[in-house]
Amino acid sequence: MATASPLNSAPIPNVPTSSETPQQLAQVTSVSQLSDVQPTDWAFQALQSLVERYGCIAGYPDGTFRGNNFMTRYEFAAGLNACLDQIVAIVGGGDGLDAGDLATIRRLQEEFAAELATLRGRVDGLEARTSELEANQFSATTQLRGEVAFVLADAWGGDGISDGDSDNDVQTIFANRGRLNLVSSFTGRDRLHTRLQFGNLGNSFADEMNTNEGRFAFDGDSGNSLNLNRLHYVFPATDTLQVTLMANAGGHQFYNDTFNPGLEAGGGATGALSRFGERNPIYRSGLGGVGVGLRQRLGDSLELSLGYLARGGNTPEEGAGLFNGNYSALGQLVVEPSDRLKFGLTYIRAYDVSQGRRFGFGGTGTQLSNLSPAALAASSNLSQGQLTTAVSSHHYGVQALWDLSPRLRVGAWGGFTDARLIGLGDAEIWNYALTLSFPDLLLPGNFGALIVGAEPYLGSVDIPGTQDMENETPFHIEGLYKVQLSENITITPGFIWLLNPNQDADHDGAFIGTLRTTFSF
Repeated sequence: MATASPLNSAPIPNVPTSSETPQQLAQVTSVSQLSDVQPTDWAFQALQSLVERYGCIAGYPDGTFRGNNFMTRYEFAAGLNACLDQIVAIVGGGDGLDAGDLATIRRLQEEFAAELATLRGRVDGLEARTSELEANQFSATTQLRGEVAFVLADAWGGDGISDGDSDNDVQTIFANRGRLNLVSSFTGRDRLHTRLQFGNLGNSFADEMNTNEGRFAFDGDSGNSLNLNRLHYVFPATDTLQVTLMANAGGHQFYNDTFNPGLEAGGGATGALSRFGERNPIYRSGLGGVGVGLRQRLGDSLELSLGYLARGGNTPEEGAGLFNGNYSALGQLVVEPSDRLKFGLTYIRAYDVSQGRRFGFGGTGTQLSNLSPAALAASSNLSQGQLTTAVSSHHYGVQALWDLSPRLRVGAWGGFTDARLIGLGDAEIWNYALTLSFPDLLLPGNFGALIVGAEPYLGSVDIPGTQDMENETPFHIEGLYKVQLSENITITPGFIWLLNPNQDADHDGAFIGTLRTTFSF
């Protein structure tokens, strides 16, 4: 016998009830205790028989059901439903049920069929809404997400890169890098990101090879001491505007679309092998600063991002602070004509002081592209001290992403930087890349990628006293294949091939091989 869930103590939703304050329902042993059910009604007598035989109905302590006549039928149906549930619980399938009681029950069901049907529908709806609330209930919590990478790597070739040495002797390394990400939420829609990081990977092979080309995306050396590496708060200001506050280790990639899914991992050990392979290097302007990022949807096909970062923004001394030192201000417009194709135009205005963290591309590019005073002085009659000056720069970027199929994605970007060495002259810096990504390559969950491009290089410079500088295009070719061993473990063999490193054709090409194992939990 199918019955609705008993409502022994709760009013039916959306059904008019008495305006009196509900009281606690109490079990009664006789229907005659319910003063607003008339003893002369057949239904009263039938229910009385069932209640007194099986003890199965609830009412208010003063013996009333409360409500007008319309409500009385629904409340009576609820009581009848409770009795039917109790009878099923007592006699099971009904084999032991008295034939007279069975006939009475059938008649009662017929008499109150409409009320019982309405009751069942509303109870089902109530239970569905309750289940939804339970599934979506929110409490302020913090989740721990961890990532640890073991890195086996070596580099070959590159003779002559490091200070003109004829032999670049780099040793095989086995190093680690780990992150503990604490993600907290207070409303269910916001996120507080607190990241602790440790590692001993150093600057990859940058010091030995005298170039930032080919640096790993996940390098960094803290002596395996645990340090605060990120402190950001992300929340929706409106349904279409997301705000990111960066109080530590900010970056334009944290709030902005960088057009490189699968390879962009925010310096993590699950994406590209190199820093260059993660994103257009102009996004690294202002990296490590504090500031704010805004991401605004403008309809279904447009998005606008604005951001401001200040390195040294936490320092109140002269030449620092939010507005009197290093800064990087970004504006980006994304056009998405379809779900599979989008384009982006990016502009960044930046200023970098002469001392401390000077102008650069966040660990990518040649020494000349980073306007290294030592590299510039080697082709100039000016000293390093004279070339150590503040830099004002304009960065322009264009990006595109095309999902040709679920298993083939094509991305491309180009970047141009117009930099002015204050008091000296101007420099033009270029970079570009084409990326091919292969989700689920060979097996579901695996990922392959090929990146071909040119890391930032100095195309031209107009500084008095400078001689002809090397400006060969420093090509970067990178390949990787990430194997999903389990839900929490991936292993990624890959290589980085650098041609004309430090934009000098006299330097032998360098080849970096690596085997990265990443544990995620």
